[in-house]
Amino acid sequence: MVKDAPPRWDRRMQQRLARGEAAALGEFYDRFAALVHNQAHRMLDDEEAADQVTREVFGYVWENPHAYDPKHGSMRSWVARLTHRQAVLRLRAADGAQDPEELENRVRRATAAARADYIVASMPAPLRAALELAYVQRRDYRQTAADLGVTGDEARRRLRLGLQLLSTANTRSSADQAPPGYGPTP
Repeated sequence: MVKDAPPRWDRRMQQRLARGEAAALGEFYDRFAALVHNQAHRMLDDEEAADQVTREVFGYVWENPHAYDPKHGSMRSWVARLTHRQAVLRLRAADGAQDPEELENRVRRATAAARADYIVASMPAPLRAALELAYVQRRDYRQTAADLGVTGDEARRRLRLGLQLLSTANTRSSADQAPPGYGPTP
């Protein structure tokens, strides 16, 4: 859901970056570096390439703060889209000699994995905790409910909602048709 006005932090950050405040870039980096690096690493499975994509994304943000358009979502989603674009470009450049169909399948898998990571990182903590208990620690819904201190019905509701959110990781929406500055999505 896109709001009419971006969050106050996003607006202020864009203004500070546009003024060339180095401290703003540091704050921006502190807030989004883990997101960028983790998403790039997940897609590329290469630490050096993820480091390079991280540098490229923050370099782009520093040089083009006006490319962020709050009408298209939060700064967090913009940074994730920039990261995705750079990682896909790097995947295609590195695998240029590979069979095009195989390459596109790899890009789709990497995109879905990165999208799933982003969804999990962005979901509310109660949903994330329920999914972790049930699917990482292999607890059933009753054990999950007991560990979370909620009813069985509430645990099932959280698990169902978390899984519904995760199921969107493999779908392409109209949001994948990126506006300028957000990078094309393959």
